[in-house]
Amino acid sequence: MKKKTDAAENFTTVISSEKKLFDLRLGELFRYRDLVLLLVRRDFVSKYKQTVLGPLWAVIQPLLTTVVFTVIFGSLAGLTTADSALPAAVPAFLFYMAGTVQWSYFSSVVTTTSGTFIANSHVMGKVYFPRLAVPVASSLSNMISLGIQLALFCALYLVLALTGQAQASPDAMLLLLPLVILQLMLLSLSFGVIISSLTTKYRDLAMLVGFGLQLWQYASPVAYGLRLIPERWLPFYLLNPVTPPLLLFRRAVFGVGWFHAGYYLLSWGITLLLFAIGVLLFNRIEKTFTDTV
Repeated sequence: MKKKTDAAENFTTVISSEKKLFDLRLGELFRYRDLVLLLVRRDFVSKYKQTVLGPLWAVIQPLLTTVVFTVIFGSLAGLTTADSALPAAVPAFLFYMAGTVQWSYFSSVVTTTSGTFIANSHVMGKVYFPRLAVPVASSLSNMISLGIQLALFCALYLVLALTGQAQASPDAMLLLLPLVILQLMLLSLSFGVIISSLTTKYRDLAMLVGFGLQLWQYASPVAYGLRLIPERWLPFYLLNPVTPPLLLFRRAVFGVGWFHAGYYLLSWGITLLLFAIGVLLFNRIEKTFTDTV
């Protein structure tokens, strides 16, 4: 009888009425890593399922966007592509593609994760699993498309460098690129889960996500260089947490540009704060979302 009692008390999940202020429960997410991998596969397959070109859309979309930016912002508007006063032999096409690839990943993750509760309510209301697994899987599945786009970017960069149309001068800051990608993932995941938590009660926010991302893109150095921003507005402009990683990416791959350790660390501080707020809010809303969705 004692053996049966001991076996019954060997629980893996404990439901309690106690509320902890900083209950991120990331360890539980790690225990369900197999489920996360299955969701990553599901998201990636469903994204390109029944399409003629399939994963090639991950290449076509950033290429078309880069062409549009090059023609409109580069040729017609004549916006600067310089991030610093130092001269840079960076072709406009590569400049715009560097920003497009990063922003495409960021906006895709925010868009897909912002509807987590609404899109998966039929599953979340029946089966228990860490709800955070869904937005995390979405951010990781979009990472596959990001990898394809970065490979294309590197290939074009290499071709232009070998033909003398670009000056390849990356430096030791290339070692920081994994941090840039990680920061973009955490930022997009943070904003996505915050929006998804709020849309359980305020559905209007879901309508504003696409419009807000468009405005945010123009408020970030995606289609222009940092030199376009007046000096007096620069400290406020750099408070945008997306701006420092975008600039650091160009600084690392092109060898010239802008980098300020203070503003970059500040952006990381904002990122971690938003991530903590997003996860806490998400974990709190998941307990009652079935009553409002």
